[in-house]
Amino acid sequence: MAEPIFWTSFVFIAYIYFGYPVLLILWRRLARRTVRKAYWEPSVSLVIAAHNERDNIERKIANCLDSDYPRDRMQIIVSLDAPTDGTESLAQRYANRREVEIIYSRLRKGKVAAINAAVKKAEGQILVFGDARQRLDTNAIRELVANFQDSSVGAVTGELILLDENGKEANDGIGVYWRYEKWLRAMEVEIHSMIGATGAIYAIRRELFKELPEDTILDDVAIPLRALLAGKRTIFDPAARAYDVECTPEMEYRRKVRTLMGNYQLLAQMPELLLPSRNPLFMQFLSHKVGRLFVPYFLAALFLANLFLLSGFYLVFFVLQITWYFLACVGSIVSSQSHRHMPHALAVGTSEKRA
Repeated sequence: MAEPIFWTSFVFIAYIYFGYPVLLILWRRLARRTVRKAYWEPSVSLVIAAHNERDNIERKIANCLDSDYPRDRMQIIVSLDAPTDGTESLAQRYANRREVEIIYSRLRKGKVAAINAAVKKAEGQILVFGDARQRLDTNAIRELVANFQDSSVGAVTGELILLDENGKEANDGIGVYWRYEKWLRAMEVEIHSMIGATGAIYAIRRELFKELPEDTILDDVAIPLRALLAGKRTIFDPAARAYDVECTPEMEYRRKVRTLMGNYQLLAQMPELLLPSRNPLFMQFLSHKVGRLFVPYFLAALFLANLFLLSGFYLVFFVLQITWYFLACVGSIVSSQSHRHMPHALAVGTSEKRA
Protein backbone atom coordinates (compact mmCIF):
# COMPACT_ATOMS: atom_id res chain seq x y z
CA MET A 1 0.00 0.00 0.00
CA ALA A 2 2.86 2.36 0.82
CA GLU A 3 4.41 2.08 -2.66
CA PRO A 4 1.34 3.27 -4.64
CA ILE A 5 0.94 6.21 -2.20
CA PHE A 6 4.62 7.08 -2.60
CA TRP A 7 4.56 7.13 -6.39
CA THR A 8 1.18 8.86 -6.66
CA SER A 9 2.43 11.62 -4.38
CA PHE A 10 5.77 11.86 -6.18
CA VAL A 11 4.21 12.12 -9.65
CA PHE A 12 1.66 14.71 -8.49
CA ILE A 13 4.29 17.00 -6.92
CA ALA A 14 6.65 16.55 -9.87
CA TYR A 15 3.89 17.52 -12.30
CA ILE A 16 2.90 20.67 -10.39
CA TYR A 17 6.42 22.11 -10.22
CA PHE A 18 8.18 20.52 -13.22
CA GLY A 19 5.70 18.82 -15.52
CA TYR A 20 3.39 21.83 -15.79
CA PRO A 21 6.18 24.19 -16.95
CA VAL A 22 7.21 21.61 -19.57
CA LEU A 23 3.59 21.41 -20.72
CA LEU A 24 3.49 25.21 -21.05
CA ILE A 25 6.71 25.25 -23.09
CA LEU A 26 5.28 22.75 -25.56
CA TRP A 27 1.82 24.34 -25.59
CA ARG A 28 3.03 27.84 -26.42
CA ARG A 29 5.05 26.49 -29.36
CA LEU A 30 1.83 25.14 -30.85
CA ALA A 31 -0.56 27.96 -29.94
CA ARG A 32 1.30 31.19 -29.20
CA ARG A 33 -0.81 34.36 -28.94
CA THR A 34 0.50 37.91 -29.01
CA VAL A 35 -0.85 41.19 -27.65
CA ARG A 36 -1.41 44.11 -30.03
CA LYS A 37 0.13 46.69 -27.73
CA ALA A 38 0.02 50.35 -28.82
CA TYR A 39 0.45 53.54 -26.86
CA TRP A 40 -2.61 55.72 -26.23
CA GLU A 41 -3.88 57.94 -23.44
CA PRO A 42 -7.32 57.00 -22.10
CA SER A 43 -8.40 58.40 -18.73
CA VAL A 44 -6.94 56.45 -15.81
CA SER A 45 -7.98 56.16 -12.15
CA LEU A 46 -5.17 54.94 -9.91
CA VAL A 47 -6.53 53.34 -6.72
CA ILE A 48 -4.39 53.08 -3.57
CA ALA A 49 -6.12 51.35 -0.65
CA ALA A 50 -4.28 51.82 2.65
CA HIS A 51 -4.66 51.31 6.40
CA ASN A 52 -1.65 52.22 8.58
CA GLU A 53 0.90 53.41 6.02
CA ARG A 54 2.42 56.43 7.73
CA ASP A 55 5.93 55.50 6.55
CA ASN A 56 4.87 55.02 2.94
CA ILE A 57 1.84 57.08 1.96
CA GLU A 58 3.57 60.36 1.08
CA ARG A 59 6.29 58.60 -0.86
CA LYS A 60 3.67 56.58 -2.74
CA ILE A 61 1.56 59.58 -3.73
CA ALA A 62 4.66 61.49 -4.81
CA ASN A 63 5.79 58.48 -6.82
CA CYS A 64 2.43 58.35 -8.64
CA LEU A 65 2.59 62.08 -9.36
CA ASP A 66 6.03 61.53 -10.91
CA SER A 67 4.46 59.27 -13.55
CA ASP A 68 4.99 60.35 -17.15
CA TYR A 69 1.29 59.78 -17.83
CA PRO A 70 -0.56 63.03 -18.65
CA ARG A 71 -1.81 64.70 -15.45
CA ASP A 72 -5.09 65.75 -17.06
CA ARG A 73 -5.80 62.09 -17.89
CA MET A 74 -4.98 60.68 -14.46
CA GLN A 75 -6.96 60.53 -11.22
CA ILE A 76 -5.26 59.31 -8.03
CA ILE A 77 -7.68 58.00 -5.40
CA VAL A 78 -6.26 57.28 -1.94
CA SER A 79 -8.81 55.22 -0.02
CA LEU A 80 -7.96 55.14 3.69
CA ASP A 81 -9.35 52.33 5.81
CA ALA A 82 -9.60 53.84 9.31
CA PRO A 83 -5.86 54.41 9.91
CA THR A 84 -4.72 54.86 13.51
CA ASP A 85 -1.13 55.99 12.94
CA GLY A 86 -1.67 59.42 11.36
CA THR A 87 -1.66 58.25 7.76
CA GLU A 88 -4.69 60.41 7.00
CA SER A 89 -3.01 63.67 8.09
CA LEU A 90 -0.05 62.96 5.80
CA ALA A 91 -2.27 62.02 2.86
CA GLN A 92 -4.34 65.20 3.32
CA ARG A 93 -1.26 67.26 2.42
CA TYR A 94 -2.00 66.27 -1.19
CA ALA A 95 -5.75 66.89 -1.05
CA ASN A 96 -5.39 70.27 -2.76
CA ARG A 97 -3.87 68.65 -5.84
CA ARG A 98 -6.33 68.42 -8.69
CA GLU A 99 -5.26 64.87 -9.54
CA VAL A 100 -5.56 63.54 -5.98
CA GLU A 101 -8.74 62.55 -4.15
CA ILE A 102 -8.67 61.33 -0.55
CA ILE A 103 -11.39 59.02 0.77
CA TYR A 104 -11.51 58.32 4.50
CA SER A 105 -13.47 55.66 6.39
CA ARG A 106 -13.75 55.99 10.16
CA LEU A 107 -14.64 52.31 10.50
CA ARG A 108 -12.14 49.55 9.72
CA LYS A 109 -13.76 47.51 6.96
CA GLY A 110 -10.76 46.00 5.21
CA LYS A 111 -8.86 46.55 1.98
CA VAL A 112 -11.59 45.31 -0.36
CA ALA A 113 -14.14 47.71 1.12
CA ALA A 114 -11.62 50.53 0.56
CA ILE A 115 -11.19 49.41 -3.07
CA ASN A 116 -14.97 49.29 -3.64
CA ALA A 117 -15.36 52.79 -2.18
CA ALA A 118 -12.57 54.15 -4.40
CA VAL A 119 -13.97 52.63 -7.59
CA LYS A 120 -17.31 54.35 -6.93
CA LYS A 121 -15.40 57.64 -7.22
CA ALA A 122 -13.34 56.54 -10.22
CA GLU A 123 -13.86 58.41 -13.48
CA GLY A 124 -11.20 56.73 -15.60
CA GLN A 125 -11.71 54.29 -18.44
CA ILE A 126 -8.92 52.18 -16.96
CA LEU A 127 -8.60 51.30 -13.27
CA VAL A 128 -5.05 50.82 -11.98
CA PHE A 129 -4.54 49.22 -8.57
CA GLY A 130 -1.48 49.32 -6.35
CA ASP A 131 -0.37 49.02 -2.73
CA ALA A 132 1.12 51.87 -0.72
CA ARG A 133 4.51 50.28 -0.25
CA GLN A 134 5.86 49.66 -3.74
CA ARG A 135 7.55 52.16 -6.03
CA LEU A 136 6.48 52.34 -9.69
CA ASP A 137 8.63 53.15 -12.68
CA THR A 138 7.73 56.52 -14.19
CA ASN A 139 6.47 54.78 -17.34
CA ALA A 140 4.65 51.93 -15.55
CA ILE A 141 1.13 53.29 -16.03
CA ARG A 142 1.75 54.12 -19.68
CA GLU A 143 3.07 50.60 -20.31
CA LEU A 144 0.09 48.98 -18.57
CA VAL A 145 -2.46 51.07 -20.45
CA ALA A 146 -0.89 50.40 -23.86
CA ASN A 147 -2.05 46.79 -23.65
CA PHE A 148 -5.71 47.81 -23.62
CA GLN A 149 -5.48 48.86 -27.27
CA ASP A 150 -5.93 45.15 -27.88
CA SER A 151 -9.69 44.64 -27.51
CA SER A 152 -9.19 41.06 -26.31
CA VAL A 153 -7.37 42.29 -23.17
CA GLY A 154 -9.47 42.88 -20.07
CA ALA A 155 -6.81 43.07 -17.35
CA VAL A 156 -3.04 43.60 -17.20
CA THR A 157 -0.49 43.06 -14.47
CA GLY A 158 3.02 44.43 -14.37
CA GLU A 159 6.24 42.94 -13.02
CA LEU A 160 7.17 43.18 -9.35
CA ILE A 161 10.93 43.28 -8.85
CA LEU A 162 12.06 42.09 -5.42
CA LEU A 163 15.18 43.84 -4.15
CA ASP A 164 17.69 42.69 -1.54
CA GLU A 165 19.17 44.86 1.21
CA ASN A 166 21.69 46.24 -1.31
CA GLY A 167 18.99 47.43 -3.68
CA LYS A 168 19.72 44.70 -6.24
CA GLU A 169 17.32 42.06 -7.52
CA ALA A 170 17.05 39.33 -4.89
CA ASN A 171 18.83 36.06 -5.66
CA ASP A 172 18.04 34.07 -2.52
CA GLY A 173 15.36 31.37 -2.28
CA ILE A 174 12.41 33.75 -2.23
CA GLY A 175 13.80 35.81 -5.11
CA VAL A 176 14.50 32.75 -7.24
CA TYR A 177 11.04 31.30 -6.57
CA TRP A 178 9.43 34.63 -7.53
CA ARG A 179 11.30 34.63 -10.85
CA TYR A 180 10.06 31.07 -11.43
CA GLU A 181 6.50 32.31 -10.84
CA LYS A 182 6.91 35.18 -13.31
CA TRP A 183 8.32 32.75 -15.89
CA LEU A 184 5.19 30.61 -15.57
CA ARG A 185 2.94 33.66 -15.88
CA ALA A 186 4.72 34.86 -19.00
CA MET A 187 4.23 31.47 -20.67
CA GLU A 188 0.57 31.31 -19.64
CA VAL A 189 -0.03 34.69 -21.26
CA GLU A 190 1.56 33.54 -24.51
CA ILE A 191 -1.04 30.76 -24.60
CA HIS A 192 -4.05 32.80 -23.43
CA SER A 193 -3.98 34.47 -20.00
CA MET A 194 -2.40 34.32 -16.59
CA ILE A 195 -4.32 33.51 -13.43
CA GLY A 196 -4.60 36.51 -11.13
CA ALA A 197 -2.27 39.50 -10.94
CA THR A 198 0.47 41.10 -8.87
CA GLY A 199 -1.18 43.23 -6.20
CA ALA A 200 1.53 45.88 -6.47
CA ILE A 201 0.59 46.83 -10.04
CA TYR A 202 -2.38 45.72 -12.12
CA ALA A 203 -5.17 47.28 -14.16
CA ILE A 204 -8.62 46.44 -15.53
CA ARG A 205 -11.14 48.03 -17.87
CA ARG A 206 -13.61 50.08 -15.83
CA GLU A 207 -16.66 48.34 -17.30
CA LEU A 208 -15.37 44.93 -16.21
CA PHE A 209 -15.08 45.81 -12.54
CA LYS A 210 -17.82 44.50 -10.26
CA GLU A 211 -17.99 45.23 -6.55
CA LEU A 212 -16.29 42.50 -4.54
CA PRO A 213 -17.56 40.88 -1.32
CA GLU A 214 -15.82 42.72 1.52
CA ASP A 215 -14.37 39.49 2.93
CA THR A 216 -12.49 38.74 -0.30
CA ILE A 217 -8.91 37.76 0.57
CA LEU A 218 -7.24 37.94 -2.86
CA ASP A 219 -8.59 40.99 -4.67
CA ASP A 220 -5.69 40.82 -7.12
CA VAL A 221 -6.82 37.36 -8.22
CA ALA A 222 -10.60 37.83 -8.00
CA ILE A 223 -10.70 41.03 -10.09
CA PRO A 224 -8.65 39.67 -13.06
CA LEU A 225 -10.51 36.34 -12.93
CA ARG A 226 -13.79 38.17 -13.36
CA ALA A 227 -12.38 39.78 -16.50
CA LEU A 228 -11.39 36.30 -17.70
CA LEU A 229 -14.88 34.89 -17.06
CA ALA A 230 -16.27 37.86 -19.01
CA GLY A 231 -14.40 36.58 -22.08
CA LYS A 232 -11.29 38.80 -21.91
CA ARG A 233 -7.62 38.01 -21.50
CA THR A 234 -5.53 38.78 -18.43
CA ILE A 235 -1.94 39.40 -19.44
CA PHE A 236 1.48 40.03 -17.93
CA ASP A 237 3.63 42.91 -19.15
CA PRO A 238 7.18 43.01 -17.72
CA ALA A 239 7.67 46.53 -19.14
CA ALA A 240 5.41 47.90 -16.37
CA ARG A 241 7.54 47.60 -13.27
CA ALA A 242 7.10 48.02 -9.53
CA TYR A 243 9.81 47.55 -6.90
CA ASP A 244 9.71 46.16 -3.38
CA VAL A 245 12.05 44.67 -0.80
CA GLU A 246 11.82 40.90 -0.40
CA CYS A 247 10.04 39.77 2.75
CA THR A 248 11.36 37.79 5.69
CA PRO A 249 10.71 34.02 5.83
CA GLU A 250 8.07 34.63 8.52
CA MET A 251 6.26 37.14 6.33
CA GLU A 252 6.60 34.85 3.31
CA TYR A 253 5.02 32.05 5.33
CA ARG A 254 2.08 34.28 6.32
CA ARG A 255 1.71 35.35 2.71
CA LYS A 256 1.64 31.75 1.54
CA VAL A 257 -1.00 30.81 4.11
CA ARG A 258 -3.05 33.83 3.10
CA THR A 259 -2.75 32.93 -0.58
CA LEU A 260 -3.82 29.34 0.03
CA MET A 261 -6.82 30.46 2.08
CA GLY A 262 -7.68 32.97 -0.64
CA ASN A 263 -7.61 30.27 -3.30
CA TYR A 264 -10.00 28.11 -1.28
CA GLN A 265 -12.29 31.11 -0.95
CA LEU A 266 -12.19 31.81 -4.69
CA LEU A 267 -13.41 28.31 -5.42
CA ALA A 268 -16.36 28.92 -3.10
CA GLN A 269 -17.13 32.37 -4.55
CA MET A 270 -16.64 31.42 -8.21
CA PRO A 271 -17.38 27.69 -8.64
CA GLU A 272 -17.67 28.24 -12.39
CA LEU A 273 -13.86 28.27 -12.43
CA LEU A 274 -14.06 24.48 -12.17
CA LEU A 275 -16.20 24.23 -15.30
CA PRO A 276 -14.19 23.78 -18.53
CA SER A 277 -17.08 25.31 -20.49
CA ARG A 278 -16.85 28.56 -18.48
CA ASN A 279 -13.17 28.79 -17.68
CA PRO A 280 -10.87 29.06 -20.74
CA LEU A 281 -7.92 28.50 -18.37
CA PHE A 282 -9.35 25.35 -16.83
CA MET A 283 -6.15 23.31 -17.28
CA GLN A 284 -3.92 26.16 -16.10
CA PHE A 285 -6.20 26.85 -13.15
CA LEU A 286 -6.10 23.22 -12.01
CA SER A 287 -2.33 23.02 -12.44
CA HIS A 288 -1.22 26.42 -11.14
CA LYS A 289 -3.81 27.16 -8.45
CA VAL A 290 -5.88 24.16 -7.41
CA GLY A 291 -2.99 21.71 -7.60
CA ARG A 292 -0.91 23.75 -5.20
CA LEU A 293 -3.66 23.60 -2.61
CA PHE A 294 -3.04 19.87 -2.38
CA VAL A 295 0.78 19.88 -2.51
CA PRO A 296 1.21 20.06 1.32
CA TYR A 297 -0.97 16.96 1.71
CA PHE A 298 0.93 15.06 -0.97
CA LEU A 299 4.25 16.06 0.61
CA ALA A 300 3.07 14.65 3.93
CA ALA A 301 1.84 11.47 2.21
CA LEU A 302 5.16 11.10 0.39
CA PHE A 303 7.13 11.39 3.62
CA LEU A 304 4.90 8.99 5.57
CA ALA A 305 4.83 6.41 2.78
CA ASN A 306 8.63 6.65 2.55
CA LEU A 307 8.87 5.65 6.24
CA PHE A 308 7.61 2.21 5.26
CA LEU A 309 9.97 1.93 2.29
CA LEU A 310 13.49 2.14 3.66
CA SER A 311 15.55 0.05 1.28
CA GLY A 312 17.43 0.68 -1.95
CA PHE A 313 16.19 3.72 -3.89
CA TYR A 314 13.58 4.49 -1.24
CA LEU A 315 16.21 4.77 1.48
CA VAL A 316 18.24 7.20 -0.63
CA PHE A 317 15.12 9.24 -1.34
CA PHE A 318 14.23 9.31 2.37
CA VAL A 319 17.70 10.63 3.22
CA LEU A 320 17.29 13.28 0.53
CA GLN A 321 13.96 14.32 2.04
CA ILE A 322 15.44 14.62 5.53
CA THR A 323 18.38 16.61 4.14
CA TRP A 324 16.06 18.91 2.18
CA TYR A 325 13.88 19.71 5.20
CA PHE A 326 16.92 20.20 7.42
CA LEU A 327 18.52 22.65 4.96
CA ALA A 328 15.19 24.46 4.61
CA CYS A 329 15.06 24.96 8.38
CA VAL A 330 18.66 26.16 8.53
CA GLY A 331 18.07 28.51 5.59
CA SER A 332 14.99 29.93 7.26
CA ILE A 333 16.90 30.64 10.49
CA VAL A 334 19.83 32.24 8.66
CA SER A 335 17.53 34.36 6.50
CA SER A 336 15.55 35.49 9.55
CA GLN A 337 18.75 36.59 11.27
CA SER A 338 19.93 38.54 8.22
CA HIS A 339 16.55 40.30 7.87
CA ARG A 340 16.68 41.35 11.52
CA HIS A 341 19.79 43.36 10.64
CA MET A 342 18.21 44.87 7.53
CA PRO A 343 18.05 48.69 7.60
CA HIS A 344 14.64 49.82 8.88
CA ALA A 345 13.95 51.96 5.81
CA LEU A 346 14.12 48.83 3.68
CA ALA A 347 12.32 46.54 6.07
CA VAL A 348 9.20 48.69 6.32
CA GLY A 349 8.74 48.54 2.57
CA THR A 350 8.32 44.80 2.55
CA SER A 351 5.25 43.50 0.76
CA GLU A 352 3.13 40.53 1.74
CA LYS A 353 0.95 40.89 -1.32
CA ARG A 354 1.94 38.71 -4.26
CA ALA A 355 -0.74 36.49 -5.59
